[in-house]
Amino acid sequence: MTHKRIKILYTIPNFNTAGSGKSVYDLVMGLDRTIFEPEVCCFHNKGAFYKEVEALGVKIHIFPFTTDYKPRMTFLARVLKISNFFKSNNYDLIHSWHWSSDISEPLAAKLSGIPYVYTKKAMGWESKFWKWRSYLSSKIIAVNQDMVTAYFSMMKNKVVQFPLAIDVQRYQPMEPSVSLKNELNIADDDFVIITVANLVRVKGVETLIEAIINLKNPKIKLLIVGDDSGDYPRELKQRYSAMDHIQFIGKQLDVRPYIGISNLFVIPTKDEGRREGIPNAPLEAMSMERIVLGSNISGIRDILNVFPDYMFQADNVLELEQKINWVMGLSEIEKKEVGKQMRQRVINVFSIEDFICRHQMLYREMVN
Repeated sequence: MTHKRIKILYTIPNFNTAGSGKSVYDLVMGLDRTIFEPEVCCFHNKGAFYKEVEALGVKIHIFPFTTDYKPRMTFLARVLKISNFFKSNNYDLIHSWHWSSDISEPLAAKLSGIPYVYTKKAMGWESKFWKWRSYLSSKIIAVNQDMVTAYFSMMKNKVVQFPLAIDVQRYQPMEPSVSLKNELNIADDDFVIITVANLVRVKGVETLIEAIINLKNPKIKLLIVGDDSGDYPRELKQRYSAMDHIQFIGKQLDVRPYIGISNLFVIPTKDEGRREGIPNAPLEAMSMERIVLGSNISGIRDILNVFPDYMFQADNVLELEQKINWVMGLSEIEKKEVGKQMRQRVINVFSIEDFICRHQMLYREMVN
């Protein structure tokens, strides 16, 4: 007798970047296909990472799984259209990776009678709709401890805490690429600092740039990897373009070669706005045995809490300068040992195997 597989729909607005898209990719690829049947729904088929997901061979729907609240007179009719889409495909469960506080999607799931879970990936609770979204959900996945404490104390029965994860086999220690170092004009005795982030103000890249300028060390080279389109990145590049030890690399689908030529990874996110949930980039660097410095805020704290000396106060340029100097002053043996400890931390707590296992257990619990 064959058992019906659990049919799961993953909803995500787009695959413009590999952020949340990578988590969806990992889940779709890693789920036990004898038990689960995953499908994906997004708003369009554009984006650098879309083809990666398409290559997994699962069904991908291009469908607007959310709708605007206005005009209010037609809101329910539009929600029912989404609900009918969910029902017509006979889903057993919907897992949303939408970053917003939208309530139309969970309401559509509720009307269709399909269990619904969303992953709360970033800090932020300003909109009243977050509470409504949460009350409409069957379960909520919070990616860090601060979320559970700050946002979900009144609905703890609904909340599970799963950190995001990375593939530690993909992100392994690697030898620096000589050709890439030559291309970027990096000498063997340079100390290379890297940060990987889309260039928006909350990422705090200016804090890192100012710290490096203040250090006045010509051997320090900074690589800024990430989406640098838009007004703010243009302003940054104009301000610092004359400094040849600071390079804006732009968005890269594969950041490993850049991490591979670095000595230190810094994540200087501010403690404001749409802050980190569990940022992938420092986990990738740690998994490659790179030392990571990070601002002492939600999400980053979950990653570095066993390495308290490697955190600094957000926006504190002076403290970051001191931390960089301190890391540079470590012996090569000490640097290697810290790098190994950081990789082990990722293996122990943020591995993709645990990530998939936890989700599979939750899905089975939700549909039984």
